[in-house]
Amino acid sequence: GPRCPWLQEGMGWRDETSDPHPRSQASETLSSCQDADRTSLPPVLASAPNWVPGLGAAPGQRRGRGDTAGPGGGRAEPQTAGADSRPPLGAGQIKAAAPGPPAAAGTHRPAMAWGTVVHVAPGQPTQAVCVLGTESQLDVYSSAPKGSTSFSITASPGVVVKVAHRPPSKKSPTGSSQWPLEPGLDVSLKLSAASESTGDQQVRISYHGPAPTPVEALLYVTGVALTLCWTECQGFTFKLYNSPVKLPLSSHFTEISLSADISRTGKMKPTGSVKDQRAWTWGPRGQGAILLVNCDRDNPDSSAVDYQDEQLDDNDLEDLSLVILSTKTPEDFFSKHQLVLHVAKSEMDKVRVFQDNGGRQPSRYSAVLGPERPSHLLELPGGRRSTRFYVEGLAFPDASFPGLVSLHLSLLDASNPELPQSLLFQDSVVFRVAPWIMTPNTQPPKEVYVCRLFENEDFLTSLTALAKKAKCKLTVCAQDESVNDRWMQDEMEIGYTQAPHRTLPVVFDSPRNRGLKDFPIKCMLGRDFGYVTRGPQTGSVTDLDSFGNLEVSPPVTVGGKAYPLGRILIGDSGYPSKESQEMHRTLQDFLQAQQVQAPVRLYSDWLCVGHVDEFLSFVPAQKKGFRLLLASPRACYRLLQEQLKEGHGEALLFQGVKKKKQQKIKDILSDKILREHNSYVEKCIDWNRAVLKRELGLAERDIVDIPQLFKLIKDSRGTPKAEAFFPNMVNMLVLGRHLGIPKPFGPVINGRCCLEEEVRSLLEPLGLHCTFLDDFYAYHVRQGDVHCGTNVRRQPFAFKWWCMEP
Repeated sequence: GPRCPWLQEGMGWRDETSDPHPRSQASETLSSCQDADRTSLPPVLASAPNWVPGLGAAPGQRRGRGDTAGPGGGRAEPQTAGADSRPPLGAGQIKAAAPGPPAAAGTHRPAMAWGTVVHVAPGQPTQAVCVLGTESQLDVYSSAPKGSTSFSITASPGVVVKVAHRPPSKKSPTGSSQWPLEPGLDVSLKLSAASESTGDQQVRISYHGPAPTPVEALLYVTGVALTLCWTECQGFTFKLYNSPVKLPLSSHFTEISLSADISRTGKMKPTGSVKDQRAWTWGPRGQGAILLVNCDRDNPDSSAVDYQDEQLDDNDLEDLSLVILSTKTPEDFFSKHQLVLHVAKSEMDKVRVFQDNGGRQPSRYSAVLGPERPSHLLELPGGRRSTRFYVEGLAFPDASFPGLVSLHLSLLDASNPELPQSLLFQDSVVFRVAPWIMTPNTQPPKEVYVCRLFENEDFLTSLTALAKKAKCKLTVCAQDESVNDRWMQDEMEIGYTQAPHRTLPVVFDSPRNRGLKDFPIKCMLGRDFGYVTRGPQTGSVTDLDSFGNLEVSPPVTVGGKAYPLGRILIGDSGYPSKESQEMHRTLQDFLQAQQVQAPVRLYSDWLCVGHVDEFLSFVPAQKKGFRLLLASPRACYRLLQEQLKEGHGEALLFQGVKKKKQQKIKDILSDKILREHNSYVEKCIDWNRAVLKRELGLAERDIVDIPQLFKLIKDSRGTPKAEAFFPNMVNMLVLGRHLGIPKPFGPVINGRCCLEEEVRSLLEPLGLHCTFLDDFYAYHVRQGDVHCGTNVRRQPFAFKWWCMEP
């Protein structure tokens, strides 16, 4: 077979010790490749079509009673199996290897395609067909003559034989190895190139025993090539690498290939360089295709997301993955053979495949696989042809769907209409549906969302100026659209999904379903903007199911484990009780199933509303890249105590707020009940502080304590819960270096609010700009603040999610 450097690289021909998944740490190569001047693939594979892999007589001999039939139905001409028509034995690779380690965690590695067991018969030549890229097991042990104690193997240059056993027991004077015949012996063979003629590669097994002359079994091997791989593209045409199928047909050759890019680069990778193209692996050197859920709405007249119908037009193409089937066959080939494209029935509702029939809209694209349609018989003419398929995802990963989908291609023998079709070859490729990904406060802002209310005109004016400073777009939801629901953060979370060829913003709609329930669908979903939602099938929706209770950290490393996309943060009750609440399991399962932002559960049910954004936030900063902000009653009491010592005990909280009772610093400090309330709150926040330090790998220097007081009120069930005593400054809007912070209306000392000044002294040295927004009556008195009333679409991560290792 060919041995030039191009084929060594393109077909994966290498020394065993360079294999990234070796079967042993050391391998014994007893002979090397020859014919280094070969520079092209074998052009033709000619053999009788009804030979069975691993069975039958040598070429030119009868098998059973009948002669071997040729492709035209006549008798095949005998072929001589002499040494002058085949490469010499002994030039192949014989390798000793120990059984390999299990696959690494997180690696999906199904069994190799079409792995066969080849039986040999001492004294009688045997013929077998092997598919390139697969290993066939060679049954040496059960075929051994009685009395044999060991064996040796020689092979043609294009054959690689592996013997998984303890080191060879002895070597003959010629240097060849002998292995003992024992149960559990594992011998496999594979070919490095397609055959030029039938049975042109040989394997000779010599059985050694009491007799001075070994008993020999001769195996003639024919190599055929068949490949399947995937790509994602943007609907434009580019040149793809074809690795052809070569089928055993006399005086003809047949090519069948699915062309694609499974290296996630947009460029084709020769199939021979992929060890197991059916494995989907994570990491920067991983392989496997990626599929987007087609969850936007390219047609403005449609009432549903694109994947909910079977209509496809040119606008959809960039949201789908392209697969090209190339065939080059004799004109009558498909009168005796069939190609079937199929998915497992358990996966058919997760993917849809469209076939491009050519011509004009609307009948150009037809759905051939999808819900209730697990297989499709391809009706193809003979000759040279390329057929395009476009593939869309129908569902994001979830509790019952790990995100992996396999597409299979089966070649069937249909030459005898009176018999069922027989499977000649089957291969498959695994691809993963791209996850939904959140973006943290540290990502650059692109667009801010807020509702217009009767009482927030001044707030909107200030927010408009802040958005302008941050150079991001401001979208205002009209009052009639929001139905007076102001909590934009609670209604939705804006993230994205991504494949190598396409990044799509996707809004995650919460199940709270209040006045803003239609906003994500009516005002967000559209062309190039996707939509997803999850709602409880059982049980009621609680406050913890709103997305003020859903945050994500910046990228972190914890104990050597990297989270390059950060970690999701959700709040719950900490422990179950009759009165406790937690985020619905449907939402938690969805977030967990995305895999790339492993969720962390925090304790938030001590709050009246119960959202994590009421006691924490993240801001960009130098060095580590961010700081965690935590609300701190302890820091607030310390600040007020300092002001009292400096003689400012008469300074008033809430000065300038209409219709609000003002309180002196000395009165706040002497309020024992308020002290008890905040002592309790401090314990709850300290618990979360410890969890965040442990789960995000933080030190105290990474945390900034923002002065804040709380008070306890009884909820509808009579349970005391905490709410902010004055506007909650940690509940801020982060737009890059510009912060929109709730105006606390703290005690004014020397003409300045001491709370504002304290926060400036903590955050401005980090390069941040603090703007304090009056949200008192528009948001604060209704148990929310600036962050609760706004939402932000942010720039996706530069880091590609498939390069991480969950």
